Amino acid sequence: MLNTIMIHEPVSRLHARASLLGEKAPAIVSMITAWLSRPRITPAIHAMWTGPEISSQIDIAELDPAIRETSPPVQNATIYPLAGELVFLRIPERAWDGAPNPIFDIGLFYGDRARLLFPIGWLPGSVFARVVPEDRDPLAAACTIIRSAGRTRLEWALV
Repeated sequence: MLNTIMIHEPVSRLHARASLLGEKAPAIVSMITAWLSRPRITPAIHAMWTGPEISSQIDIAELDPAIRETSPPVQNATIYPLAGELVFLRIPERAWDGAPNPIFDIGLFYGDRARLLFPIGWLPGSVFARVVPEDRDPLAAACTIIRSAGRTRLEWALV
């Protein structure tokens, strides 16, 4: 099984490798690897509420219908993500501005002092991967560029 995610964004030159944490978050890793059965591109934006995070939503149409309805349970839970952690978060339908479908979000955290506190309250997320140590400083630099630039798109692939 492939166990590394490659994340790329050309404008900021973001190029980071993240190791999957299959033993700590097996159901989440299984969902993410199924989603990444082929490379994906997601919209991304610097998070407004959570701190040093690039937030990227998975198009739920790209997921198995059973996953859309139930979603894996929270595993390897956190409410205070650390730099380099990738966190999966499912926001229930109608919880965020009345959105009719659940939101499946991947948070790419590039600095410490982050928190999963939203206008709808604290939501624990699942840490399912960690950016390799040698890619963390370049990740932080690239995410600072993304923060200044606004919306972007992230490219995701299993390697």
